[in-house]
Amino acid sequence: MSAPEENTSLKPQPGHLYVVATPIGNLADLTDRARAILGGVDLVACEDTRTTGSMLVRIGLRKDLVPYHDHNEIEVAEHLAEQIAQGKSIAVVSDAGTPGLSDPGFRIVRACRRRKLPVIPVPGPSALITVLSAAGLPTNGFLFAGFLPPKTAARTNFLQKYHDFDYTLALYESCHRIDKFAKEIVEVLGPDRVICIAKEVTKIHETFLVGLSAEVLARLEKMSLKGEFVVLIAPKDFTP
Repeated sequence: MSAPEENTSLKPQPGHLYVVATPIGNLADLTDRARAILGGVDLVACEDTRTTGSMLVRIGLRKDLVPYHDHNEIEVAEHLAEQIAQGKSIAVVSDAGTPGLSDPGFRIVRACRRRKLPVIPVPGPSALITVLSAAGLPTNGFLFAGFLPPKTAARTNFLQKYHDFDYTLALYESCHRIDKFAKEIVEVLGPDRVICIAKEVTKIHETFLVGLSAEVLARLEKMSLKGEFVVLIAPKDFTP
């Protein structure tokens, strides 16, 4: 990669969509560019107006917000794209991290691309990349599968399908199923598979559990399961 260049223009342009990454826990991780774009756009599309509104107030901003989430994404994406086509500048954010990665964002980007409207990424925090960078599992290649289905059969089928996958598997999991999923990993992939389970990344109680799956499960069962989790599964022959 070439050296980064300085861009002195932080003012949003009319008729542009900005895909803005926001902190996954530590508010200090919000970039200066993200702050400037959020402060300058005409409208911010967000998953939860309360969550984003609170974040914006904490950084001294008050903006017009429009809900943009799983339940209204198809309809709202087209409406927002039409506003952009008419000259508005709009930022899309998720509750935490980078929009479009197991969060709303894909459909509004697609709607704008179909209309040949400018889509500008404003990169920053991502739980996926953050955990990959600090877990110590192979990162020469990985498969991100987002959230697996809640039913045991579907999750077991996934683990069986990728049992001998040559690269690291990366997934998100909720606090309601993380212990169950960890047990499924042990049962399907074996107790000696190297995994990482990370929670509360960049927050006060940030925790990385890295090791053999049976050992990680034993440690997981002794701790609080509050929060969102990132799970990494190393290739079969990997040794830490």
